[in-house]
Amino acid sequence: MSHRQIMAVMVGLMAAMFLSSLNQTVVGTAMKTIADDLGGMALQAWVTTAFLIVSTISTPIYGKLSDIFGRRPLFLAAIVIFLIGSLLSGLANTMYELAAYRAIQGLGAGGLMALPLTVMGDILAPRERAKYQGYFLAVFGITSVIGPLIGGLFAGVDEILFVSGWRWVFFLNLPIGLIALGLVMAFLHIPHNPRPARIDWWGAVAVIVAVVPLILVAEEGREWGWFSPLALAMYGLVIIGTVGFVLIERRMGDDALIPLKLFSSSTFSVATVLGVLVGFGMFGAMMTIPLYVQMVSGATPTESGFLMLPMIIGLMASSIVSGNLIAKSGRYKVFPIIGSGMLAASFLWLSFVSADKPLWFIIVGMLFAGLGLGQLMQTLTIASQNSVGHQDLGVATSSATFFRQMGGTLGTAVVFSVLFGVLPDRLRAAFADQSTIAAMQAAMADPDVLENPVNKPILQLLQNPASISGSLNGDSSFLIGADPRLAAPFLEGFASASSTVFVVGFVVVLLAFLLSFFLKATPLREQSGIQEAHSDMAAEAQHAAESMGSPAAPGLADRTEPVDIEPVDIGSGRGDRSS
Repeated sequence: MSHRQIMAVMVGLMAAMFLSSLNQTVVGTAMKTIADDLGGMALQAWVTTAFLIVSTISTPIYGKLSDIFGRRPLFLAAIVIFLIGSLLSGLANTMYELAAYRAIQGLGAGGLMALPLTVMGDILAPRERAKYQGYFLAVFGITSVIGPLIGGLFAGVDEILFVSGWRWVFFLNLPIGLIALGLVMAFLHIPHNPRPARIDWWGAVAVIVAVVPLILVAEEGREWGWFSPLALAMYGLVIIGTVGFVLIERRMGDDALIPLKLFSSSTFSVATVLGVLVGFGMFGAMMTIPLYVQMVSGATPTESGFLMLPMIIGLMASSIVSGNLIAKSGRYKVFPIIGSGMLAASFLWLSFVSADKPLWFIIVGMLFAGLGLGQLMQTLTIASQNSVGHQDLGVATSSATFFRQMGGTLGTAVVFSVLFGVLPDRLRAAFADQSTIAAMQAAMADPDVLENPVNKPILQLLQNPASISGSLNGDSSFLIGADPRLAAPFLEGFASASSTVFVVGFVVVLLAFLLSFFLKATPLREQSGIQEAHSDMAAEAQHAAESMGSPAAPGLADRTEPVDIEPVDIGSGRGDRSS
């Protein structure tokens, strides 16, 4: 394919990936408005969880089915399903309906996350692929910034064209999705050689049994209690599903949803574990940092989105530079080492946060995190794809995406568990500091402070010390505009708890850094997936000709043009072409 054809396909792929990536960030800032309008504040977690569960489960399924039936039909189906889910979500009248429609969205999003990088593997050789994958990371970065802004914008408007503003969070997907659908239909024409294969239905069931309870306990464990009977039941189902999945996949062999033979490659195995650890660090950082700058630095949700720009800029810059270097040299082993080292350094730097640290201190940490992630994300995908044959390209890519998502899900759960687990102790320690006590007493002796209505919520809270330890678990708006002397212990307590989270992130990413030295960087292949498939078909044709006793033409396996074969007259005397 020419560069122009590749870019035409890429625009369609990026538009589809833009949909799935934007959908993960745009809904969050609008959720409170949505829940207020639909009257289901207690159900808002299920709206997010329904999307997360279905999109995660469907990711490896799309990869395997695309290997069997081809990329194009599966990708088109994913876009259509996502658009149907978006339309229905915008028309939802209850939170129960919205949760169900978000699940439909998730079913499409699984394909939108899994298939674009697989298609790139079909049309580009691994060495060339590195130059283009930076564009996909740019899409991910852009949506991370503009998603919260768009969500907040629509949620803040009562009506747009006689329709509630928050509904446009979902309706916005329709024109973008139709553009992506048109581009994919017009330009994505990948030849596919159908091959007989069993569909691993039982493997899909085992994945559901293993993954759904894990995501549920990750999302709800803090509410249920990590060792409550319900949580223990979830852990039991995870173990049963995982053991069952391994046994089923071993029996299914090459037809398995995630063939176990993939893990016979040390490169794929190490890259997969690195992906889990990197997903943990990436989502841990992206969840904690915005929360920190809003709470401690006093940024609004919109401002916190803009403050993530240093991380996004670092991610885009390092991915583009490393991609071009990989394309020129064909070597990539150094980038996971440098990338995980920089990511670990960023967490170590951020572990020294405190309420009196200037904003630039956080910005430096975010920049280093982005520089590290940019070198890791695309390199690990390329390593996974390069370690398997073209017939397993889809399942290898979707598996890498699946395990990175699972790492991110676990990372988010652990981050919030640690943060709100240590927060009460850190708040008590902050309130026990003598200088803090003296400053608060001085503030409460000031008549202007006592008469200012902005300070009344925090003063009421201080009159009931027993409620202080849980004050930041829910609504922290009482700190907005409050006298700095009264807010100081709350901010210091939260900063101290955040510091512990960054220490946990540092330990996890440090493991990734040590493991990256064991990543076996096999030479990058010079052919794309399509070219490899064609070469294999030509070789099979030559072998078949030789086995029938007909000498094959020299270099047949290397030919790309059709070979004319004269019809043979077999016994009828009439040149029966069908014979």
